[in-house]
Amino acid sequence: MATAVSTSQTCRNFIGGRWVESSATGTSERRNPANLDEIIGFAPLSTREETREAVAAARAAFPAWRDTPAPVRSRVLAKAALLMEQQKEEVARLMTREEGKALKDALGEVQKSINILEFMAGEGRRLGGETLPSELPKNFAYTLKQPLGVVAAIAPWNFPVSIPVWKIAPALISGNTVVFKPATLTAFTGARVIQIFEQAGVPAGVLNMVVGSGSQVGDELLQHPDVRAVSFTGSNEVGSELYAQGARRMKKCQCEMGGKNPLVILSDADLPLAVESTVFGAFASTGQRCTATSRVIIEESVADKFVQLLVERTSKLRTGDGLEPGVDMGPAVDESQLKTDLHFIEIGKKEGKLLLGGERLSGGGYDRGYFVSPTIFDHVAPDSTIAQEEIFGPVLSVIRVRHFEEALHVANSVRYGLSSSLYSNDAAKIFEFIDRIETGITHVNSPTVGGEAQLPFGGMKATGVGMREMGRVAIDFFTELKAVYIDFTGRKRESNIY
Repeated sequence: MATAVSTSQTCRNFIGGRWVESSATGTSERRNPANLDEIIGFAPLSTREETREAVAAARAAFPAWRDTPAPVRSRVLAKAALLMEQQKEEVARLMTREEGKALKDALGEVQKSINILEFMAGEGRRLGGETLPSELPKNFAYTLKQPLGVVAAIAPWNFPVSIPVWKIAPALISGNTVVFKPATLTAFTGARVIQIFEQAGVPAGVLNMVVGSGSQVGDELLQHPDVRAVSFTGSNEVGSELYAQGARRMKKCQCEMGGKNPLVILSDADLPLAVESTVFGAFASTGQRCTATSRVIIEESVADKFVQLLVERTSKLRTGDGLEPGVDMGPAVDESQLKTDLHFIEIGKKEGKLLLGGERLSGGGYDRGYFVSPTIFDHVAPDSTIAQEEIFGPVLSVIRVRHFEEALHVANSVRYGLSSSLYSNDAAKIFEFIDRIETGITHVNSPTVGGEAQLPFGGMKATGVGMREMGRVAIDFFTELKAVYIDFTGRKRESNIY
């Protein structure tokens, strides 16, 4: 088997069942964001022609994979889950070196990926439509789900294992063939995921990977007439344009994009519990997740006590190289994200009261990486920049409100609608919040982050467009629904008007 990943080499593409060097002359260097002295390797800036080769391989492999019974397809996913479990530590360590998140967070991401694979493997024995009564005698009516053909999966850098898995697994179990484009920042982790599928026995051409830029590889996948659907996770700017172009080309598209997730705390809440959840939601994975807690909306009567506990707890976090024991928070993923974090922190100093952090960390090992301190602002106005814009870093805004109605209004006052949390023991307000909050995911007395493999994932408003990911509904995006009528009367009937 050809090697997909090793330190200080150029990442290879996976096309037609073979690991191949890209013919592109350009590459993107990737260094460990916690230790810039360490070169992970080089990501090729693959060409449109190489992307077309991957699509052609996927198209050629589609008929046989489509005709493979779904329970047989599920064996590949089940084997991949087993292999990922066996290689969990290795995959997580590579992710930490390449993306930067603390090892404990990386291990959690790999475990979630295993859960998704296990769940989707089970879908191979549940994949189907429904039988429905016909209005005519001796007629059998039913629906069935059929694969689309070649589909594209475009994944971001912040969850370089679980997001590819939750796109690829339902696509494969549905009978599609896939061309996967990982982020260039995490190309080696993406290649490690594909290598696990290869080891699990995915047939040649059924799953392909091309590493490169969105403007070349991503755009070619969107424009190619043989690509029937595109599943994208990334920025709103790219996602909205992708969805518009997809509509013009009559392609199915799903886009999961930004978030500005509120954690609402009412006066009857368990404050120590809310503090722990806030710290985890805001600062785990360096705040670089679309479900991160970026706003705390709290009733004024308990705000002072909560803020005191929050600062005390956050100040105990250890920031550093995610592979070191005891580290809670790693670096920003690259220099660009570090600059974004620091830019919004400077804006925050004008818009709120800085309680903790607010700087790039320096000295010792910090000088070799992109480290920013966990940052908390208090007395932030709901319409301020740091309360409205997605920062994608360890920056938390505390917004004080007078009562529940104001809290709900502020929670809904952003353009995003991915995840939310409410901390309260008031049953009436809990159910009112669930009914009225404008997010695709909501939690009660638990963090804004996290989701389970069997439940759908996705957001409202500017966060997402298209069908949901994960859970059983993930199959719906990757299939066409066909209605079937079988007349077994054996004689001519009058035609229905429809």
